[in-house]
Amino acid sequence: MADNVTVRRLQLVAQQLRADVVEMIGVGKAGHLGGSLSLAEIVAALYFHKMRFDPVRLTDPDRDRFLLSKGHAVLIQYAALIEHGVIPRAELTRVKTLAGLQGHPDLANTPGMEAVTGSLGQGLSIGVGMALALRLDGRASRVYVIMGDGELSEGQLWEAAMAARRFGVDNLTGIVDRNRVQATGPTKEVFDIPDIERKWDACGWRVLTVDGHDVGQVLGALDAAERVTGQPTVIVADTVKGRGVSFAEGNAAFHNGSMTEEQYRQAVAEIEARRAELASA
Repeated sequence: MADNVTVRRLQLVAQQLRADVVEMIGVGKAGHLGGSLSLAEIVAALYFHKMRFDPVRLTDPDRDRFLLSKGHAVLIQYAALIEHGVIPRAELTRVKTLAGLQGHPDLANTPGMEAVTGSLGQGLSIGVGMALALRLDGRASRVYVIMGDGELSEGQLWEAAMAARRFGVDNLTGIVDRNRVQATGPTKEVFDIPDIERKWDACGWRVLTVDGHDVGQVLGALDAAERVTGQPTVIVADTVKGRGVSFAEGNAAFHNGSMTEEQYRQAVAEIEARRAELASA
């Protein structure tokens, strides 16, 4: 069980990641705010506590692999890499420009990326292949794949899920960001996929469900996944799309939307207020 000091530290990291995402989008530029903010605690837990990740040895063969299958939320991964010093902080204002960071993971030009993702449904297939290769090489590394709940409508993802169980890929942990809102509205109205946990269980995965904004629960589930043998594990994380910015929470308009000057200032103020609250508690 994570101690209170670790939990508080990661909560503060998550708020910094949110602040970075908001700064990347800025005023009048469309960006995937909602699905990036819903992942802040999960990404903080992985990049700043759980994963074998050395920012000065990005190609270490024994590193853990992080794949953002819902690649449109790459801003939250950029934020983690910026905080680790892998990507220069100056890049915050150059996202989605011709010479800057791209709107989806770019393997060729962005340090710290493991694959090009964002064509939804493909990340888990890549992760299964990586996990099998690591096992063949006799490495203790793990693979973490984050998927969106709207993404679960992609057939390739379920083929990968069945393959992972068939080959007993227990060094693979999937994480479903269940924020219940996709590009055009609530997932229940767009393409309802009920009983997510039962579906993963039927595919032969160990299934854990957590509050994706509770750092202690997230860390506990990641630890539990590491102890599972003979089968892959999926963590279904209940989150709020746009968490931490009130006007974006649960709002499909900010799946990929732009902020006015007033909204930008409000977002910055709300994140800073929460950070101050955590720091003084």
